[in-house]
Amino acid sequence: MDRFRMIFQYFQSNSESVMNGICGLLALASVKMYTSFDFSCPCLPQYNMAYGLGIMFVPPIILFLCGLILNRQSLVMLEEWRRPPGHRKKDLAVIRYMCSSIMQRAMVAPVVWIIVTLLDGKCLICAFSGSMDPKKFVGMANVSTVQVQQLLAKVPCKDEELMGNNTSRKAVSRYLRCWSQALGWSILLILIIAAFLARWLRPCFNQATLLQARHWSNYIDIEQKIFEESCCEHSRLFAHECILHFFESMRQEIKLHSFSSPREGERAEGEEDLLRGITDQDQVNKLLKTWYYEKPPLDVSQAHQR
Repeated sequence: MDRFRMIFQYFQSNSESVMNGICGLLALASVKMYTSFDFSCPCLPQYNMAYGLGIMFVPPIILFLCGLILNRQSLVMLEEWRRPPGHRKKDLAVIRYMCSSIMQRAMVAPVVWIIVTLLDGKCLICAFSGSMDPKKFVGMANVSTVQVQQLLAKVPCKDEELMGNNTSRKAVSRYLRCWSQALGWSILLILIIAAFLARWLRPCFNQATLLQARHWSNYIDIEQKIFEESCCEHSRLFAHECILHFFESMRQEIKLHSFSSPREGERAEGEEDLLRGITDQDQVNKLLKTWYYEKPPLDVSQAHQR
């Protein structure tokens, strides 16, 4: 149990590193899902584009939402944005920093999926084969419009008897695959250049503002964790006191089962102090309501003076 507790405390104290690991796992999972996915284009003029674009963009939306759900800071950021000001003003720079950090991590897996699909080319071939100009390809210039649409729609299907060894099908497929791969490599190059510029140009801007935003975003996350841990500890002690009061007549039997309760004086000095004087349901509800509506100011000098 101690080992699991240490692992849990490590995850809590290193949430940023954990989220980076989760984003990496989501990115690897997106590649694995695409490689194991059985892509089957319907090869019908009215369904090809919907199927191809759906495979390209629907899974990234799902992966993006999963990245937001798994990121604990997204909920913390929303709570900070929506909370009443109370005794503590809200810093929009901190909220923007948290939102930017959350979005960057959540976008990793969707971008990886889109780049992999573009480099593979199947989705783009399925989606846009019916939109190609038949005059650009030999063998389709003298075919009627209806037949051309049917032939172009069957370009992604290699097992079709009419299109299996058709040179026009291979030409259309190569043309769209080249465009798809060029688009994929271009997006990857743009992202790498943007990341390079963001890293190397960051020292040119005001570092004090960035450090402040990062510090207080970490503080908000840690403060929420400590508050939840304190609430859990108070709940445990509160429940312990209620159970001991309920089983007042069974103390001797409880002691025999190694669930001994402390003496009255020890409980009054020990657990009563840990309860901080909050000993009934109304006081607990008032505490939680006050924490939400009137968070204390970020000034601990008065506490030290006491």
